[in-house]
Amino acid sequence: MKYNYCYKCGHKTRGITRDGRKRDYCPNCQIVLYDNPIPSVAICTRDQKGRILLVKRAVEPEKGKWCLPGGFIERGETTQETALRELEEETALEGRSPELLGIETHLNGYFGDILLIGYTITLDNYEIRAGDDAAAAKFFNFNEMPSVVFQAHRNFIKIYKERFQDQD
Repeated sequence: MKYNYCYKCGHKTRGITRDGRKRDYCPNCQIVLYDNPIPSVAICTRDQKGRILLVKRAVEPEKGKWCLPGGFIERGETTQETALRELEEETALEGRSPELLGIETHLNGYFGDILLIGYTITLDNYEIRAGDDAAAAKFFNFNEMPSVVFQAHRNFIKIYKERFQDQD
C-alpha cells in the first residue's frame, strides 16, 4: 500500500480490491486513494540551424545521460506553462507557442508511472545556459545526437523529426 493514512482526513487506510486491483481505501471517508501517474512534460525545439535541443541530466534517474528538457507539472500550472518554465529553468532559453506533439507513458520508473506530454516550442533566443536539473544543454544535428536515455523521449524525437522534415 502506498497510503498508510488518508490524505483527506488522516484516518488509517486499509487495502481493498476494486476493479480487479488492490487499492488503498479510507473506511472513514469511504474513498479509494488512487495511485495515479505523475504528469510531466518534455520539450522538442530546435535552433535556427534546425538542430534539436537536448540536456544532460544533473540528477537521478539516469544522471549524466542525455534527454529532452522537461519536468513535472506544478499545482496551478497548465501543461503549456510547465513546458515554457522547464525550458527556461533547464536551458535559460525562452520560447512561445507550445504545441502538443504527443502523449507517452513511462511505467515503473524511478518516480513511479509517469504521464508524459510532449510539446514543440518556438524559441525566442538561442543563448543556452544549463541550469536546474541539467548539467549541460546543447543543440545537436539529428544524425549526430548522443543516445537519448528515455524511450518516451526517443518517441517524441521521432515524431518531431518527421514533423520538422515536413516543414522544411
